Amino acid sequence: MEENFSIVKFLKEAVAFKASDEHIMVGQSPYIRKNGFIIKTSLKPLTKEEVDSAILEIVPTAIRDEILTQCDVDFVYEIKGVSRFRINYNRQLGQPGLVIRNIPYKVPELEELALPNMLSSLVNHQNGIILVTGPTGCGKSTTIASLINLINTKTSKHVVTIEDPIEYVFECNKSIVSQRQIGIDTTSFEDGIKYALRQDPDVIFIGEIRDKDTMSAALKASETGHLVLSTLHTNDAVQTINRIVNLFEESNRYLIRKQLAETLRATIAQKLVYSEKLKKRFPACEVMVVTPTIKDYLIKDNPEEIYTLLRDNTVDDMISMNMSFAMLVENGCITEEEALAASNDVPELEKIFRGVYQGTKSYYE
Repeated sequence: MEENFSIVKFLKEAVAFKASDEHIMVGQSPYIRKNGFIIKTSLKPLTKEEVDSAILEIVPTAIRDEILTQCDVDFVYEIKGVSRFRINYNRQLGQPGLVIRNIPYKVPELEELALPNMLSSLVNHQNGIILVTGPTGCGKSTTIASLINLINTKTSKHVVTIEDPIEYVFECNKSIVSQRQIGIDTTSFEDGIKYALRQDPDVIFIGEIRDKDTMSAALKASETGHLVLSTLHTNDAVQTINRIVNLFEESNRYLIRKQLAETLRATIAQKLVYSEKLKKRFPACEVMVVTPTIKDYLIKDNPEEIYTLLRDNTVDDMISMNMSFAMLVENGCITEEEALAASNDVPELEKIFRGVYQGTKSYYE
């Protein structure tokens, strides 16, 4: 007789296999994601009863009685000594399912993530906003966690995180790290930011900026002497600026651009590129540091000029996504073909490979 499906055993094996995500659905064998690729497991297709049983085994007691009547619920599960898991309960074609993201206990350092070392200097800002952007699964949460961990181990500050749900868990070191979860510790991102201002913070991490109200609260916090860290689902610096400005009514956008010019310190856009030779993914990283020239472009609504400056600047710790791809190729991490496949501007990257753009220093040294 075939053994019944055990969600805990499955998750332990997935972590050991170094998977990043797991997918559980009715009528299908479980799937995992590793190095960005979806892999079908050899387990038998799951029945609705097995999926329901798996859900009830790991769902928090507080929502156990109601979860099977909901359509979408996020929660966290932990297997002691193995990993934490961010879990999305969802329904498709009327059937329940789970999408699970593995969250390691250990917060990696920036060097371990192969990110530019200059990112560590960004957390020296005493106020303003730093945004980490990119598509789902590109490592935004891990990069933010590394920056918070750097603050926690190197400086004496109070960091307040507002998350939905809490992912990486921090132990207080030189800093105090207070972690608040939406729905448990505070009602919303907006309220979490408002009340965080009364909790003597130096740094506020907002899990994600999703709407105008959250963005407004983040801007206010950064204007009142706090460093704000957050994430957005955008692909580059120009798209990030446009997304923020377009959250607001057209009549307010000039004022928002001015406000953003005064508060934005940097944007970090990430993309993971798989190396077939090394069988792992490497982060390409576009970094825009807000200089007086960038501020002027922001206010005047000249996004195209911002990208030109990103591409050509060699003195302000800026790097374009294509230049980051080129550095990964130069360092033997990925091939030119893999870089070109990942690029959103192939002609420009081809010019870089031909030596048209010269002189950008390596930020990975």
